Amino acid sequence: MVSVRDVVISTWTGSWRWQRGLLGAALSAAAVGLPTDVIDNPLFARMTPVRWWEYPVLMATVVLTGLWAGIRQCGDNAAGSGRAIGSSLLSALAVGCPVCNKIAVSLLGVSGALGIWAPVQPILAVLSVLLLATAVVVRWRRRDCTTETCSTVGA
Repeated sequence: MVSVRDVVISTWTGSWRWQRGLLGAALSAAAVGLPTDVIDNPLFARMTPVRWWEYPVLMATVVLTGLWAGIRQCGDNAAGSGRAIGSSLLSALAVGCPVCNKIAVSLLGVSGALGIWAPVQPILAVLSVLLLATAVVVRWRRRDCTTETCSTVGA
């Protein structure tokens, strides 16, 4: 027989997962979209216009980060966070303005940033989304395990 306490606890943890997922998505949108100015804002400016593929990459990053944050994982809840953070950073490098990237400009110059770095960015975008999708899949596979059944493979 299911008690009221069990229903309340399961509802609370279920809504907390949604809240964590929405918070993760919002933080991802802010961390990737605002500094790269894909999300137009008065704090940052781009030297080059936003390219068409940057919007879907940002959306995929936001959705996958939200999914990753919302999935409850057994054991160490921080396992795989390096993959998620690294993929988001790679996504920010991919959708950012090539001329606004100080590292690319200092290493390659402005013409190199536009001629060499800009063509590499779509590849980085695909790689970042694939890495983040992998982090979501690993976290999803570990969601229902217990201490006895969890393996450390993929952690």
